[in-house]
Amino acid sequence: QVQLEESGGGSVQAGGALTLSCEASRETFSRYCLGWYRQSPGKEREWVAGQSTSGTSSVSDVFRDRFAISQDSAKPTLYLQINNLKPEDTAMYFCAAANGVGPRHCGKYQWFGQGTQVAVSS
Repeated sequence: QVQLEESGGGSVQAGGALTLSCEASRETFSRYCLGWYRQSPGKEREWVAGQSTSGTSSVSDVFRDRFAISQDSAKPTLYLQINNLKPEDTAMYFCAAANGVGPRHCGKYQWFGQGTQVAVSS
């Protein structure tokens, strides 16, 4: 069973930065793609960034200028760095897992954590 636990959310002012964390087992990190989604109030959940089983990472074009995904293999923990936060970044952020399709591609994300809330004030 895939278990994902997010942390690091909070209330910040616009222009600030946050680093979100996602903890999972070593087996999860080695067997699955991992990524981040967010869901803003009144909107559908949207994909933010992801990382394949080989460590190849990608960020949605929508977020590429301010968001970065990274991993600490020693812990193991997945991170989402968000810079220059804007009020429209207010959302619940979810860590997610998907079956890998080869070493560099991912299937549909189907496992999600409980999420961590980010609130950005102007």
